[in-house]
Amino acid sequence: MAKHNVSYKFRTGLTPQQFIDGMTKNKEAFESGYNQFEWPSEEDREFFESLNYRDDIRVLILAADWCGDVVRNIPVVFRALEVSEWPVEVLILEENLDLMDNFLTMGGRSVPVVIFADTGGHVLGQWGPRPKHVQEVMIRFKQENPDREAADYEENLQQARKLIMEKYGEGTEVHAVIVSELRDLVSGL
Repeated sequence: MAKHNVSYKFRTGLTPQQFIDGMTKNKEAFESGYNQFEWPSEEDREFFESLNYRDDIRVLILAADWCGDVVRNIPVVFRALEVSEWPVEVLILEENLDLMDNFLTMGGRSVPVVIFADTGGHVLGQWGPRPKHVQEVMIRFKQENPDREAADYEENLQQARKLIMEKYGEGTEVHAVIVSELRDLVSGL
């Protein structure tokens, strides 16, 4: 990956528990997603547990408690990575714009961004801000609505957001998708 070195952010973030404890928005929904997490399969759980022999990976997560995608996705990321025992730090978006601006999504500051780096801070991979099948809706919206000043931009954005919610589905069904995407990414590190 052509991303810059992120080692200067190591040991500057919050632990997952500190992030949860400090949430002022969406805490109940976040904790609900966290507590409802179940491994899609025993094989998935065993895969993430098997990673704990690797002490060469660090994880930084750019997040904000006001973001719906953080609330839906990061509880799953936390749970999957807990068993890996990899160091995970949460960096608040507004306090880390320097880093955020190196991980833009289609030119915008979208969170969450889960950054996997080696101990030297070299970025090995990233995930986010949404599962691929959900993000496709926003990609299509941006392609079809390049002019933010267009009369129908806001209306089209609301329709895209509605479709995003439909793609996330009900309850915890998206958890298995997130686990699968993380597993695919981490398998290549």
